[in-house]
Amino acid sequence: MIKNEDMNVIMDKAATLIEALPYIQKFNGKKIVVKYGGSAMLDDELKYNVIRDVALLKLVGLRPIIVHGGGKEISKWIGKLGMEPAFVNGLRVTDEPTLEVAEMVLNKVNKDLVGLMSKVGLKAVGICGKDAGLLRCRKKTADGKDIGFVGEVIETDTNVIESLLEQDIIPVVAPIGMGIEDEHDYNVNADDCACAIATAVQAEKLVFLTDIEGVFTDPFDKKTLISQMTLQEAQALIDDGVVGGGMLPKLQNCIDAMKQGVSRVHILDGRLAHCLLLEFFTEKGIGTAILKDSLF
Repeated sequence: MIKNEDMNVIMDKAATLIEALPYIQKFNGKKIVVKYGGSAMLDDELKYNVIRDVALLKLVGLRPIIVHGGGKEISKWIGKLGMEPAFVNGLRVTDEPTLEVAEMVLNKVNKDLVGLMSKVGLKAVGICGKDAGLLRCRKKTADGKDIGFVGEVIETDTNVIESLLEQDIIPVVAPIGMGIEDEHDYNVNADDCACAIATAVQAEKLVFLTDIEGVFTDPFDKKTLISQMTLQEAQALIDDGVVGGGMLPKLQNCIDAMKQGVSRVHILDGRLAHCLLLEFFTEKGIGTAILKDSLF
């Protein structure tokens, strides 16, 4: 006979599944873009949890596309080689030697993720923005300063991504693009890469895994976390100077992507185990969700 406490556990699990059902139905067959970065890429347990979340999203009918960064790993290798990393407004100054290191590291990160997905039963293929003309770029500057081979995405050809999705394969994208004028390789900010791809495929959701809980009106007061806001409210935070630092370009990317067709954007704390499942399949969710409104 089942004990009362065991039955309570069973009923809690059943309630969780029932809560998830309408969300599974809503997102079945929809494309989602997950920008994977921060501590969730460095901690083995967190990394495994993220990949398992992606596996479950895939198995219940969503069509995930993974875009990853690798900034901390790039900085580590630059230091090992005796080079000095340099940044302007959060963008890495990328000369030829730095670009070479970045491509090497991002390729390793890419294939490691593909290998980990394979271990949990997923079919994945690692690509970068150079493959099949996925990301075409021009040189990006920071406050008018030349920061080397840093690319701003101008054109996005997602045929290679659509082809992989049609074959039931998860695309895993490294943010290296090709110059639209000079055919040179360019290091692309991973957030920019994710936004460009999400816009081009008209993703239902764009999710950023970060090292913060979400967007705050006061970053020093955890009680000011904004769990949900509209595009207008997000723009007001920027216009009023409420957000700054690394959140400023991220929030602007979110707004731009949604104006161009992405349905929802979520900023999540990738350090929280199973954050993707909590956001996708529970009523309350976590982090910050940015929703469209009638004016856009």
